[in-house]
Amino acid sequence: MTPWEVYAVKYAERNSRTRRDSFLFDDNHDQPHDMDYFVWVLRRGDELILVDTGYDHEEADRRGRPVLKDPREALLPLGISPDKVTTIIVTHLHYDHAGGLKHFPNATIHLQAAEMAYATGPCMCHPVLKAPFTGEHVCEAVLRLYSGRVTFHEGDGEVAEGVTVHRIGGHSKGLQAVRVLTSAGWLCLASDAAHYYENFLSEKPFPIVVDLQEMLNGFRRIRTLASDDRLVIPGHDPLVRKRFPVFGADHILRLDQGPSEEAGK
Repeated sequence: MTPWEVYAVKYAERNSRTRRDSFLFDDNHDQPHDMDYFVWVLRRGDELILVDTGYDHEEADRRGRPVLKDPREALLPLGISPDKVTTIIVTHLHYDHAGGLKHFPNATIHLQAAEMAYATGPCMCHPVLKAPFTGEHVCEAVLRLYSGRVTFHEGDGEVAEGVTVHRIGGHSKGLQAVRVLTSAGWLCLASDAAHYYENFLSEKPFPIVVDLQEMLNGFRRIRTLASDDRLVIPGHDPLVRKRFPVFGADHILRLDQGPSEEAGK
């Protein structure tokens, strides 16, 4: 199999957080703890897959969480325009992962059936569970379904040769991780199956959780999906920018060749 190139594209950050916001059980709960926001790009020759869409300025204003770059702008240094994207893997339907679906009109989305059922079901009657979702984003996914542009997966599924998805759950009912064959081995884009390295390496749960057992099991599962722990990529950890080399622009990191000791020094 021909390996894929994989890029992490940072589009936002939140630097007013503490460890209380990142870990359910932590002794240093008042210590500052920053968060980065990424989308990911898989590329092999003419093949292109976008993993998640991030959120735009409209959603940023709605939630009071500014973006550094609209994800569409952030993707431009890679030569990617929204109309050229035909495949999107949506790891889950939270606002910061599916908030830009409407900007990629030609894309078919790959989603876990459990996530659609969760985001449109009775659990959304609970404000605390509904909070990470935005109705317009979920409705966009439903519109894609009715236009024949949703591919559902139940558990494990293949998106392309060398690219598979795996339902993890925990943080959201249908949260899925992405496994990608690269020149460095099998890489796992954990998305929010592990927001930070510390979540899965120390098995410390993230506070936004719908099923704690699934989250804890997921920390172990994502490690089995990668050839090496260093190839498990957490969804929001600023340490990713220190471990992987910049590619072309300061907000883009190349992941598929493995971590670099020189990156970020």
